Amino acid sequence: MKQTPLKRYFNLLKLDKKDVSQIIFYAIFAGLISLSLPLGIQAIINFIQSGRVSASWILLVFLVISGVALVGILSLMQLRITENLQQKIFVRSSFEFGYRLPKLKSESIYNQYPPELANRFFDTLTLQKGTSKLLIDFSSALLQIIFGIILLSLYHPYFILFGILLLVLLYSIFKFSFERGLSESLKESKYKYKVASWLQEIARNSFSFKKKENFDFGMAKNDKLVAEYLFHREKHFDVIKRQFTQLILFKIVITTGLLLIGGFLVINNQMNIGQFVASEIIILLVINSVEKIIVGLETLYDVLTSVEKIGQIVDLEIEKDSNEEVQSCYTSIFIECEAIQFKFPDSGSSVLKDISIKIEQGEKIYLDGENGSGKSTFTRILAGLLQPTSGRFFINDDIYRKIDLSHYRSQIGTILQNETPFEGTILENITLNNPNISHEDVKWALENVQLASYIQKLPDGLETRIYPEGKQLSSSHAQKILLARSIIHKPKILFFEDPIDKTDEDAARKIIDFLTDNKNKWTLIVSAKDDYWKTKCDRNITLHKGKIIADIKR
Repeated sequence: MKQTPLKRYFNLLKLDKKDVSQIIFYAIFAGLISLSLPLGIQAIINFIQSGRVSASWILLVFLVISGVALVGILSLMQLRITENLQQKIFVRSSFEFGYRLPKLKSESIYNQYPPELANRFFDTLTLQKGTSKLLIDFSSALLQIIFGIILLSLYHPYFILFGILLLVLLYSIFKFSFERGLSESLKESKYKYKVASWLQEIARNSFSFKKKENFDFGMAKNDKLVAEYLFHREKHFDVIKRQFTQLILFKIVITTGLLLIGGFLVINNQMNIGQFVASEIIILLVINSVEKIIVGLETLYDVLTSVEKIGQIVDLEIEKDSNEEVQSCYTSIFIECEAIQFKFPDSGSSVLKDISIKIEQGEKIYLDGENGSGKSTFTRILAGLLQPTSGRFFINDDIYRKIDLSHYRSQIGTILQNETPFEGTILENITLNNPNISHEDVKWALENVQLASYIQKLPDGLETRIYPEGKQLSSSHAQKILLARSIIHKPKILFFEDPIDKTDEDAARKIIDFLTDNKNKWTLIVSAKDDYWKTKCDRNITLHKGKIIADIKR
């Protein structure tokens, strides 16, 4: 069952129950001290009215000042705890995203842009700051309201009416405007991310948008998205404005009524001047606490919206973890597909239809077919990135749904469309700091993907840092780094999609010769535009409209 944003937030706070409990404890203590101050002021006024200077009067002044200092110290302790809490939220969120993003099932992010999902991490910053403010301000304000109403009722039963009106106000605000305020906040956030996503697209394709007509289109679309954001932002502000207007009216009515009631009670000797001043101080504290809660509702909306946006990532289905340590459990791998079909969630027809095939260890297979024939989908199913809609997929006589994906993936190397190097050194990009990869392994990979001479010319060699997406590298060198990464652990199977289409012909043919050489016992499954692959592979499989129409062994 889908959780509400409020429920998600409570579950989040449960993870740090100890810290939250300490914050509330300090808030209770500070609230009691704050509300004892009016009693001390009341006693001081009574002493002053008597016209005598005494040790008791001086002691009371000292106690009031000490109370103010103690409240400040308690607030400082709350800040320390909330700072720890903010750090925990950030660390927990960063690892949650880092853990989940690589493990998301392809089906769960179909038609979604992964970098946009990663952008949701920035909601963590709102969650950090908002939680700190809510825990300190809301807890102290609510407790001050409760203690204040109790204390006022001791002065005179008339003040009980004040407490009832106050509770009715708070209930009405939450009852009639909370849901709408949260709904508009979520819509506002949706378009905020759409704007950020479009700006990313402009940055990613900045060269295309330099052209005047394209630039105008970019600005026009940005204008449209910003207009939608402002529309929902304004609607959200209307809710906040209405709540604050209600608060202003409430303050006017309550302040007028309580001044009249307090004056009436003093005139009729049912309350002395000290009690009157103390009660008015308490009333002001309570009203200010109510104002703090109403103003803080915008922070609450922001926090719940952030929790919901992050929660949407957590709700996406991920692959199950392996219960065992990943190790080389396969001496050889053969694959069998039996009547496999695959259909995307929003598609009316299958991309793959009745695919049945056996692939033995060491075969070098070239996938042929026009665009849209199903080559990429078939490759992703074989690589374990997609699960077939129907049919059965075996690896070494084990049904796909039962095999351990971590074990299987430890035996394969891949280069799929749109893969790029990440920010880091060339060595990190090739080895990912795997301690089991030796210097000899790196040397072997670099030489066989025709990258060794290029690395030798670099001042920092393998320690040369790569920008995101390998921006300072040529397309050819970026592809070769990915190739080196895919073969460095000498996998049992290689899955490639146009792995060297940006490489010059001479180097490309040397790489193809190496990858298809029977001395390398890996299985190779490749789809590419270069027909030289076809001549070097020992098996050519042709797909047409999701079906295998030819399977030729050389």
